[in-house]
Amino acid sequence: MINASDRMHAMKLIAEAVIGGSRRFRACNELGLSLRTVQRWKHADCDGRSLTQRAPPSNKLSEVERQAVLDAANKDGYASLTPHQIVPKLADEGIYLASESTFYRVLKAANQNVRRGRAKAPKRRVLTTHRADGPNQVWCWDITWLPSTVRGRFFYWYMVKDVYSRKLVANEVHDVESSEHACELLRKGCLREHTAGNPL
Repeated sequence: MINASDRMHAMKLIAEAVIGGSRRFRACNELGLSLRTVQRWKHADCDGRSLTQRAPPSNKLSEVERQAVLDAANKDGYASLTPHQIVPKLADEGIYLASESTFYRVLKAANQNVRRGRAKAPKRRVLTTHRADGPNQVWCWDITWLPSTVRGRFFYWYMVKDVYSRKLVANEVHDVESSEHACELLRKGCLREHTAGNPL
């Protein structure tokens, strides 16, 4: 990035070269600049880069207004609500302090943008896994939609599979999805594989 003083110096050198008879784009090339960059510098009122010091926006919240937002977010009846819920609730009372996004920004700046409410923070749990080192130890089952020749009508494929051997233990097709069909299929699979009374 080039600072403002170097920019003015570069534009002055280019202007002198143009007065001396040089083409503008050749003078820009000598300085390692593109002609479009120099044209943008010439017509820009201010430095548009992110490092530029700019005046604060006219609608920036004052410290008193920021404190009012924090007080509203932490008072009884609101401390367990998110800004998405706080702003409409305040509007119902005829109070407008700030927008929803401003509430989020103010809470984040005050390190209060954490889980709000009575819900507990999520906990990481070890995934439940099942290991099979032989047949008929772990079964899995599923119900899959099967399209029919009639548009919008489906059949339901019930299937039970052995995880170890990948054997299809039992499967049936029904026109409805119900727990009774699933129970009956599992019962037939247990009878077929002689696992009745043995834990799976």
